[in-house]
This record gives sequence, C-alpha cells and structure tokens, in this order.
Amino acid sequence: MPGKPQRVIILGGGFAGVYAASYLARHARRRADLEVILVNRENYFVFQPLLPEVVSGNIGILDTVSPIHRLIRGAQLYVRDVQSIDLVLKTIALSPGFQPRETILSYDHLVLALGTVTDFRGSPGLFEHAFPFKNLADALRLRNHLIHVLEEANITDDPQHRRELLTFVVAGGGFSGVEVAAEVNDFVRHACRHYRHILPSEVQVTLIHSGERVLERELSVRLGEYAQRILKRRGVELLLKSRLHSASPGCAVLTDGRRIATKTLVSTVPSSPHPLLETLDLPKQRGRILATASLLVEGSDHVWAAGDCALIPSPSDDQFAPPTAQHAVREAKTLAHNLVATIDRQPLRSFDFTGLGKMGALGSRCAVAELAGGFKLSGILAWFMWRSVYWWKLPGLDRKLRVGISWALDLLLPPDLVQLKMGASKGISQMYYPSGEEVIHQGDLGDALYIILSGAVEVVVARPGGEEIVGRMGAGEFFGELALLRQCPRTASVRCTEPTTLLAIPKSDFQALATSLPQLGQDVQRIASTRRIDTRQN
Repeated sequence: MPGKPQRVIILGGGFAGVYAASYLARHARRRADLEVILVNRENYFVFQPLLPEVVSGNIGILDTVSPIHRLIRGAQLYVRDVQSIDLVLKTIALSPGFQPRETILSYDHLVLALGTVTDFRGSPGLFEHAFPFKNLADALRLRNHLIHVLEEANITDDPQHRRELLTFVVAGGGFSGVEVAAEVNDFVRHACRHYRHILPSEVQVTLIHSGERVLERELSVRLGEYAQRILKRRGVELLLKSRLHSASPGCAVLTDGRRIATKTLVSTVPSSPHPLLETLDLPKQRGRILATASLLVEGSDHVWAAGDCALIPSPSDDQFAPPTAQHAVREAKTLAHNLVATIDRQPLRSFDFTGLGKMGALGSRCAVAELAGGFKLSGILAWFMWRSVYWWKLPGLDRKLRVGISWALDLLLPPDLVQLKMGASKGISQMYYPSGEEVIHQGDLGDALYIILSGAVEVVVARPGGEEIVGRMGAGEFFGELALLRQCPRTASVRCTEPTTLLAIPKSDFQALATSLPQLGQDVQRIASTRRIDTRQN
C-alpha cells in the first residue's frame, strides 16, 4: 500500500539487538516510512561484562541494567517470548500476555539477534542442579545461594556436610568462568570474616577447564599463565584437561569419574545458539546463521543477523567475527545503516571492525588485557583499564553514576550479606543422581516424595551388624511417602544402582494433593502399608 511504512522487527535484547534498535530508532524519528519493533522477554538491557561483580556485591543489583524503553526511543518494545517465525508469510508469533491470546506481527525486514543460551543437553543433571550464568536473574540467584550456604555452614556440626557446603565449583575456563570463579572466591573468603565458625582456609573454589590453561582461546600464553598464577595464589584450585560430565544435588562428576562433593556448581559452558533458530530454513553452520559482510543472511534480501547467533565474515582473516560485545555493537551499527540503505535503494557497507582488544578481571583489583597491536597489560593497571573501559561503555549517565558510586563505596565498605528470598517454594522438580549416590539417608527428615522416571534404586537399612538391602525399585515406582505420612524421620536410605532421574514432589505439595484428593492419599497409604509388610518379611 502506498505510504505504508516498512516494519522492521528485531528479535533479542542483547548488545546486537538493543543497539540495532537504537540506531534504527534514530532514523524512525526522522522519517515516516520506517517502523521499528524490538521483541525481548525482559524490558531491560543487561550490561553482561559486569555481571560477576553483582555476585560479589561490588556493584548494586540493578546497576548493570538499563530500561530498554529509554534506549530505543522512537521504537516499540514487545515484552514477550517468541513462539515461532514464518519466513514465508513474514510473520512472528509471540507468547500470550494476560489474555490467553497469541500475538501475530507481520514484518518487512527481520533482524535475528537472539544470542546464545546455556545448553546442558548431553550433560545429565546440569539443567536441574547447576547454576547457569547468562543474565541478571542467574547472578542474583547465585549470590543468594552463596549467602545461604555460608549461613548453613556456620551452624552445621557435620564435618562432611560442612566441606560440601564450603566447596564451590565453576566449569569453564573462558572469560566468564574465570571472572565468576575469581569473584566467588573473593566474595566467599571475605564474607567468612562475618561468620564466627567459618575460617577462610575451609573455603575451596575449584575451576574446571578442558584446555591446558585458562583463557587459552582468548589471550596469549603469557597472560593466560599469569591469570593461572594469580588464581592459584588466591586459593583457586585449577583442574585442567578435565571436563564436567554430570551433576547431582550433592556433587559434580567429571568425565574421568572423579566426584567433587559440592552444593554449588556454576557452569558457564556449553552455550549454543537460540533453539528457535533450529526451526528456520536458513543457511547455518554449527547452529549459527550464516550472514554476509553486509549482515544480510546469505540468500535473503530482508532477513538480517547479528551478534552471537550469527556467523559474520571477519575482515582480517578467513574466520568469523568473534562473539564479543564490542563486535556486536559495531555489527548493529552496520546493520542499521544497511537496512535503511536497502529501503532507500542505496549501496551497502561491509562490516570491517577488527577489534580493540580483550580484557578479563581476576578479582582483588587485578586483571589481564591484550590490546590492539599486541600491547599487553596485567595486574592493577590492567584492572584500572578494565574498569575504565567498561564504565565508559555503560549506556546512560545514570548507569555511570550508579556504578561509579558503587565502586567508590566498595573501596570503603564491605559488601552486604543480605539474602533476598523473593521466590516461592521450588515446587515439583526433576532431579538426577549418578550411580552409587544416596537420594535420601536413614534418619533424615522427610521432605519430599520421589517418583522414579528412569534408572533404579535400592532401599538400604542400617542394622547393628551392617547394612541390609530390603528392596529394589525401578521406573514408575515411588518412595519417601512413609516419612511424609507418618511425620517421622526416614526409616531407610535409598541409593541409586544406576544413573537415575527422579521427580521430587515437596512435602507441602504432597500434603496439599493428599488433602484435596482423599482417594490419592488413601492409595498412597495402602501402598506404604504393603511396603512395610514386605520389608518386615525380608
């Protein structure tokens, strides 16, 4: 239709998506033939390089986030999940809001900037028991958990449980893993001073990395080795040439069979492109969208791609542009220019940014930096540069002021050890246990009913003369109901005889079901009575 504006829909609220929307919104404010829509599941933009400092409390919880509405004036924001994309009809289906109705948006140009997601497929138990580290919610959840385990460790009398609580495991030796391990190490060791019964020497932070040294893909050998020395000097244990295989509620399992007893496992690897991209009939390599130097998807004249989900030719070699924030911002600027040029039928530019360098923080006012031209820095000077650069890159004067004040106060005041319990109970959840691990221990209080989804367990009773196996169960059976029905401690232990996946129904939820559905409660009671008779006969 004559006069109908060209609608551009951008999917993703990371660096590439928000900056592309911001650049395009500037054009939209000056012309009536352009409409810009950004779709993101949150209404805020997270400055991810500073997320580890949220965990340690060096900066405030909201200091790393900026309202997207403020950053993209002139564009429209839809705070929704993307359900599907129809490339033929040029439509986007969004998840319902308060009303249970699907929202359908049509587009003339589509920008894919969905980034990556933490992918735990193929690693049993990681989805259920590991902490991912991708967004603000992950950082806040991890910080609350760290304070929780310190509170528990301060009052427990069980030495084994104490070691489990004070052991912290981080998987991944890239920038994210190293920075998280460094901040967790600093935070926990400093926090110990406020707990009467915890010594800093009891804290064990372990970093697992599959390579020969940390930061091997990101920095030179000299800076990588320097980072290792600093981490070791500050008490971080490095498990190199090792991979995380699986996890349970009480341990991290490596591929060589070693088990690390811990209640805190942070996994910064692996990550993969957004699963929505798998549904699109677009050229891909290793799940990422293949784009040209102009940011158009190969073979398309109206679908664009930028950021971590895209493979964009690097102007300096035969490789692709690395998935970093500095590249994403420049990709967004080139994309916005070319999209408007396409509408105006003007020549397109090629993405030609080669990078300004790489930096990573090591905690305790120490960092490593490798700048353009091969210039290398380490120690406090690199740390000062790291903070200065990222402070300058923060969007908006208000964010700069907030972070600057937080950093200044960090030099004078200790971080607050406040645990924010904002969520409700965990509810029904899935759990994974490797072979040989106990699900429940005899004498523990009943806290949940467990249904076996796959695998097998054995029921073990501790007698004066030793252990006795009194029963075995497999998929489809359940256990743990006796302690809930009788309001008593566990009368037996349950141990996995093979890798087992369970569905755990918390005590409060089970009691609500039994009260609301009397027949269900009676059936469980009958099965429990039969099981007690069988146990006595055995």
